[in-house]
Formats: sequence, structure tokens, C-alpha cells
Amino acid sequence: MYKSIRRSAYHLAGDSTPWTEDFRVLPFPEHWRARLIALHNHGRDEEKQRLILPTRRLDGVLQTLAPDVIVRPRPRTPVEPGPQTAEDFWMYVPASAPDPLPSRSMQQLLDAWLRTLGPKGVAQDPGFRSLLLSSSADLKENLPKWQPVTGVELLTTAITTSGTSAPEPRQFQLATDALARRILALGAFPFEGGELRFRALPRGPRDQGAELMSQPLCRTIKRKEWWFSVVLNISLHTTPFDPRPRLHLHWGVRRWATHARAATKRLNLPYREATTVHLRPTIPWLPGAPATERYALARLRRDRAADTFVWSENDTAGILHGLSLAGNFPDPEQLLTEPVSWIGEGRGVRAAVVHSTRMGKHEIGTGFMPNQRAQLTEWAEQALPEAVVRVPDLLRGRGKGIGAPKNRRPKLRTDEAKKAELMRETQARRVALATQSRMAGHGLEQDGPPVVEARLLWQSPEARKEAVAKFAVALGLDGDGGASTAQVTERDFDQARPGAPVVLEWQTPELTLRLRCLPLADGLGDRLVPDPAVKGKGAALAAAVSERRRALRSWLRADGADPLCPELALVEVAHRSTFRPASTDPKFAVRLGCADAGLLTQFVVTPSADRQIDNVDSLDHRTHSAWLDGLRQLGVRVLPQHTLGDDLPDELQYAAVWMVKRRKDGPTRLPKHLPVAVLVTPLPDAEGLAAVRGWDDSAGEWVPYPQFLLGLVKQAEIDPEAFAEPETPGDGAHSGTPRVTGKQWRTNLAQQRKETAAFLQRVLHSLRGQPTALITHAQNSRLHWPWLQDGQAQQDLIKAGHAPAGRLDDELRLVRVRGCGGRETAQWWGLAEPGKPQGQPAGFWAQSPQQHDRAPSSARVFYSTTERPGTHAVSPALDRLATRVNAAGNLTSQAGTNAWNPTLVEIVVLGCHGDDDSTATVPGSPDDAEALALAVHQLRQAPDYAAALSLPLPLHLAGLAQAYVLPTLAERDGSPGEEAMESAAEPNVDDLDPDLTDAAGLATEPDVDDEEGAESSSVS
Repeated sequence: MYKSIRRSAYHLAGDSTPWTEDFRVLPFPEHWRARLIALHNHGRDEEKQRLILPTRRLDGVLQTLAPDVIVRPRPRTPVEPGPQTAEDFWMYVPASAPDPLPSRSMQQLLDAWLRTLGPKGVAQDPGFRSLLLSSSADLKENLPKWQPVTGVELLTTAITTSGTSAPEPRQFQLATDALARRILALGAFPFEGGELRFRALPRGPRDQGAELMSQPLCRTIKRKEWWFSVVLNISLHTTPFDPRPRLHLHWGVRRWATHARAATKRLNLPYREATTVHLRPTIPWLPGAPATERYALARLRRDRAADTFVWSENDTAGILHGLSLAGNFPDPEQLLTEPVSWIGEGRGVRAAVVHSTRMGKHEIGTGFMPNQRAQLTEWAEQALPEAVVRVPDLLRGRGKGIGAPKNRRPKLRTDEAKKAELMRETQARRVALATQSRMAGHGLEQDGPPVVEARLLWQSPEARKEAVAKFAVALGLDGDGGASTAQVTERDFDQARPGAPVVLEWQTPELTLRLRCLPLADGLGDRLVPDPAVKGKGAALAAAVSERRRALRSWLRADGADPLCPELALVEVAHRSTFRPASTDPKFAVRLGCADAGLLTQFVVTPSADRQIDNVDSLDHRTHSAWLDGLRQLGVRVLPQHTLGDDLPDELQYAAVWMVKRRKDGPTRLPKHLPVAVLVTPLPDAEGLAAVRGWDDSAGEWVPYPQFLLGLVKQAEIDPEAFAEPETPGDGAHSGTPRVTGKQWRTNLAQQRKETAAFLQRVLHSLRGQPTALITHAQNSRLHWPWLQDGQAQQDLIKAGHAPAGRLDDELRLVRVRGCGGRETAQWWGLAEPGKPQGQPAGFWAQSPQQHDRAPSSARVFYSTTERPGTHAVSPALDRLATRVNAAGNLTSQAGTNAWNPTLVEIVVLGCHGDDDSTATVPGSPDDAEALALAVHQLRQAPDYAAALSLPLPLHLAGLAQAYVLPTLAERDGSPGEEAMESAAEPNVDDLDPDLTDAAGLATEPDVDDEEGAESSSVS
């Protein structure tokens, strides 16, 4: 039994001197602004004039060409340093580094940047060329000068009124970059059979951290060579009520696209998205510039006119390609057809294309297991300055073992025990369905057990037979409901129509179950075909979705579907690879049509002879899982029962708030922000069962979960008149692409925050009168509920809008959880006995009592880990790096095995009622913050799930509501125009949102930077 866990997180020692570094800095030359703005706006109409210089591309190239430069985002208006902040600058470079940009190099770089400022097609305009030459000459005569700045404190910060660290914005870059440089100075990391040699990657002004990457490594798996690199991310974070910020080290694997597709003889790049490429020159990019060990980042995009891939002109490559060494720049076609020849060592520029899962399977596994992660971290810790130490190890908190609830899933060893447990589970589902039916008022006019109906909308006989069988298995039903009797033939199934389905029936003591089987005929499951007569792709897609939605709604209502009596439908659809482009996938139109008819939906994929499906994803497994997920949508759940006894209020219920965010690249191509809330209430007469309700904001009341989900479809509709906004044309490579400007987006965000505040106030008012723990999610909700941010939250207070923070209502407790999104919770491992590998213990973790004595506020912060599911039984000692000789004399490697690590979930009790709360009127003893946090930990271990959840059950249920928030334009006379559909592009600024769960709802940790273009943000 592991007694403690260790995190790769570091802060200043309590009694140490500050960690400081000396820099040379370069302020942004504001005297350039007027001339460059004129150059940028040359040829633009007055209403399209820009007021801000586009420096992003220049900033990216600066960090590529100048290995030690740190580029800060230039403020929109000059900011005077105040008592809490020091003066910030445009560029920083360590004082010991050589001049990173000699005058000649700086001039070449600026000339290349100036050529990108004009609108597309203006480069040959004589007026623009004249203005370009004069601007270049002016800049050459007025180049900025480096200035020395000494004693910059990297981890010493201001402290908020709640005792939380408040780092200066520049510290997120300066501190992480300083540690990265110290790690590079360590040299290579040795492992059995080789060593890792790291280089730095350029990080943009908004990346907020540092990143190191090793040289590409090659492993032979299944008689093919596959390439990957080890990645170390360094980021700065804060923790609620902690006066010291923390540095996190995060290890991962980046896999390189290695093999061309057999059909096209080149890499299978996504057509609609740019693909990241890492470049490394063997000589300086610019004559006179210092040699750089840093990688450069560029992106390949599809040129639709030529149907090929080119370097994106709006990225770093657009400027690098125009510099003096352009002849050595990789040719995109050669890179895509012969990717391996550009990876590794060689002459000229080296290049590697980041692998994406959309490209197909990669045989290199992802991530590191805890033992090797600990070894890598211990090596990097040698670079820590004396003033910086590891945060204290976490010890087991309250609760025995893993901190399991009373009704946790038992571990079964014998077949008899497994059979008995299966019977108990299926009976519990039937009892829950019967309870839900009675609560909803269905069948009250009938005597005896209630009747519950479900629908099966099938397309292939194989899927239909499997679905019928798994429906019976999921509910513990005997027989097949009459499907194999002489009265029901294959012809009956094929000829079933709305109003005349094949109805299968099972009688149980708890309820009567009926399954209405209908072939999904009349093209209702086929691909969407946009009407070519409708102008604009967005409008044509909207029309196709609306048409399919209406057709399915009418088809189901003809079969007796009633929107007032929600039921479940299992729908068979073709695999998504069948639908090209992806916008023709009918799944979301089917979900909308079913919702209009009162049906909750789950999907199962049609078996395909062309697609190899492994045992884990076999049809029977997927169908069984789909039924279980669908039954859970009906709203009565088995609630994890806490083990805290009288330490928690009697009849405590749990509420959860979730911000659903749909962007323009979502399934219906429309953006929408919609806050939702779910309430889970234990049922007094059914031990272990809980009623799940959702907040219907239009009615101002809590409604049953199925009704809540279906109601979201209507709430997500958008008024076409309110939605239509003026189009803001782009420029450059994106000319003609409608977009929302930053100012418009900030205006929208301000409005969304007002709507969220009003929503929260209504929800909080509805919770009065019964003990409630309100659970929120940091990364999901703090953008729209700023009070959840580390620097704003205060203990035992709450603020939902612009009004000052006030005390909690007497019956309310406020808990915030935070996952590993944005690497905000540190990587971790269980401390093993000497000589044994580090492990992955499950449990509830807390600071040591001595730590509480030094910082009493730390008693509000706890951590949760859960057990690994049986499907992820990977040895903690997995070695991804080493190659060894096996008994047969051949080299062997574990590089092809995927690593899996449970997420370290942070649980912060932001608000409760302590013994010093003189205003509280709640009878009984004061709240125990640790007991409340343990109850939230136990909510991750829901008995009706085979494995632990990423988030507590109420948050999990609230997040699942996103599947029904599918924005569509409300039906009006006429069809929506292209402007209304396409002008809703939203900047992807909320990159902190993690996925709620993986496909199985498990508590997985994305500890690999595997997807191309994946970046993190470390701002709390």
C-alpha cells in the first residue's frame, strides 16, 4: 500500500532568498507605429482600416531566429507599472547571452516582416512598394537598443486578499524559460542503449511556458521504422489560497508522421486543418546571427486551387521562406512523400511532421508510466536553483484505502460471484427504470408494474440481432422478447413501418419492457446532401439538417412518439468514414429529429467488412455499452454513498454547473454558449438511488433529466435575425473568410458573462432550503464565471455577478474541481519502497498536518486519484526508451505500448460553514472541509460504471448535456443566408477546456502531446 504520492511541482522554499535573473530588454519602438499602420492599411477601404499592428508572425520568427529571446505580447495601450507590477518589455534575453540580433540580422528580419503587412494582392502596387522602401529605411535608422535590467524576480509575486499568489504576466514566460535553460545545461539524459539530447522550441507570447524536445528516436515495430521524440513542458501555475506559485514539469511523447499512405504515396494530412512541422537548421537562418539550437515551427496547409500542400504564409514559414536561406527550405511535396529522409541528422534544414490521430495509426505508444516519469523528473530536478524546492508529498487523507463509497463495485474473483453481481446490477437497473417511470407519471392510470418502451432504429440485420440480445443482457431479461418465435419473421422486421413496428416484450416483477423495432428506411440514415440550389455552404448544410430533422420527426410521431413522454432510441448509423466530407454525417440531424419527437438517442455503428474492428470495439461490446449509456440518460442513477456519517448534513444533495460551448466548427456549424445545471438528489425510499434533474431556465424549475436533455435542443436554437451580424473581411491568405474580430468577441464574452451571472443567481435561489454541495469545474467555467479563478475566489464567500461577494446561503457549500487540462495539476507517482518501481495508487490525498500548521488555508485543497480499469493493465515499470536483446538474440522494445495514468484531480472547498461563522443559522456541528472533499472524491466512483469517472458524477452528467446542445437557426420563413451562417467564427481563446472523459468515460490523463498543433495554457 502506497502511503504517499509525489508531484513534479516546485515552489520557492519558505525561508529562501528570491530567485532572480539578469536580462537585457528591448521596449517596443512605439515611434514605428504610425508609419507601419499606414503600410498595413494601404489599399484598404476606410471601414476596413486596422488600428493594431499584426506582430504575431514577427514574434514567432524572433523566437526562432534568436535562440535566447523571450517575446512578450505587446499591450494594446502602453501600461504604466503600478505598485503590484513591474515594467514589462517587448523582448527579453539573458544578460549572459551574446547579442541575439545584430543590426544586419534585425534589418533583414524586419524587411521580411514588412512585406507581409499589406493586404493580399497589394505587393506589386507602386504606392505600396514606395511606402515599403521608405518604412524600411526609417526603421533602419531608428532600430531599438537593448537595455540592462537586473534582479528580475521570477517566483516572488504579489498576494491577493484571499492569500493566493498573483504572478506578473511576464513571470509565466521568464520563470519557465529560465528553468528550461538550466535543464539544457545538464547535457544529455542517459538511458540503456542511448541518450536524450534536448533542444528548446519557440514559444509564442501567449503560450505562457517553455518546451524542450529530444532528438527523434527510431524504433522498429512490426517490421517498420517509427519515429518519436520525448517532450518536456514547463509551466507556471497557482493554487487557491497558496501564496507561492508553482512550476510544473510535464513529460510526454511527440510522434512523427513516418509512413506515406499507400494509395496516394504521401502522408495522409487533414485537408481542412493546417499541420504542424518542426524545422531545425544546421546553419544560422540569417548571416551574422548566432547559431540556434532551437526548432522552428511552421505549418502546412492545403492549397485548394492546386490541390496540394504549401507552407502557410501567415505563419513563421511565410517569413523564413523569404529570407536568405530559402533555398534550403523543405519542398512540401518531397516532405510529404519522403518524410523519413528529413527526420534525424543530415545536411541542410531537418524537418519532421507531427503525427495526428486523424492520419491513421502510429505504432509508437503514448506517454510514460510512473517509474520512468519519476526517473526523468529526478534528472531534471538537478537543474533547480537552490531557492526552488519540490512541493511536499501528499499523504492519504480521510477514508481507508482508496476512499471508496459504501456501495462501490465489488471486486469479484469467482464465476458464481460475478453471476450474482450481474443479476444484482440488472435488477437495480429495472428498479431504477420503474422508479423513473413512476416519478415521471407514466402509466399511473394502469394497475401493476409500469410499462417502459424503447425503440431500435436499425439498418442491418446483424446490428438488429445484436441490439435485441444486448438489450436483454443490460436489463437481465430472459429470452429475446419473442424475436425468434414463429410469429415474427425476417420479413416482418423488414416490412415494419411507423405505426406497425415489430414489438418485443418482456415481463418482470418490476416493470414491463417493450422494444419497438423499426428499419431506418426512406433514406433517414443516409448522408446529408446539401441542396445545390441553396447559395452558400453554410446555408446549404443548415437546410439539409433542417430537412432531415423534420422528416425524422414526422416519421417517429407517426409511430406514436410523444414529446411529453421521453423515451430511448438506439439508432444504427454508418461509420463516420462513410461520410465525406464530415459535414454530411447525419448523426446530429438524427439526434435533433429524435429529440423533437421526444426520444433520447444513442448510436451504434454499422458493422463493415471493409473496416477491421478489434475485440475491444466489437459489435457486441459497442452495442451493450450504447444501451447502458442510453439507460443512464433516463435519469435515475445509483449514487455513490459517502462514508462520512454525521460529518455531512443529512439529505445532502449535489448540484453541478457546466458551461456548454459550441464553436462554429461544431457539428451544426453554429456557435452557442449555454450554461446548464444538474441536481442529484438521493431518494429516501430507495437506498443508493438518486433522482437526477436538470434546470429548465425558461420555466425556472428543476425537471427530470430526460426532459431536461430534450429541452436543451430548443434552448440551443438561435434567432436568425439576432444572429445575423455584419461580416468582417479578412486579409492575406484568409481573404474573404468571414471572422469575428477580437473586439466583437470580447463584447460577446461580456454579454455571455452577464447571462451566466443571471443564470447562476436563479439556480442558487432555487437551491435554498436543502443542504446542497454545488460542484464546479475550473477549466470549464472560470472564463464565464470569473469568481472561480484562483486569484478571485475567497474562502466561504460567493460572487455570481457584479455585486460584491457575499456569504454563502446557510445550506450551500461550494466545491471546485480541476483536472489536468492545460497541465494545471502536476504529473505524479506513488512513492514505492526502495528497489521497487514507482506506482499509481488510488486514493484521497491531503497535505500533511505540519503543512496545515504553516499555511492553514491549505486545509481546503485536496486531491483525488482512482484505480486503473482492467482494460489499462500496463506495468508501472514500462520503459519506453530502452532497447534490449531478448532471449532469441533480437532487439526488443516496449515503445509500442501505450502508457496510461490516472488523472490527479484537485478538489478545493471554496465555501463551507466553519465554527467561526457567526452568521450561520444551520443547526449542528460546523462543516468539515476534508469530509466534504472526500465525498466529492467518492462521487467519481459511481457503482453503475465499470470504471471511475474523470469528474464527480453530477459534473459528469452536466457535461453529457453538451450532446444535446446542437445550435440551429430557429425556423422562419425563408432559408438562412450565407452571411448569417458564416459570420459566427469565434477566436479559439478558451483553450483550457479539457475533454470531459474519453470514449469510455474513464479517468484518463492526456499526458502526451500527440495531436498536431496541441498547445497548453498555464494561466490560472
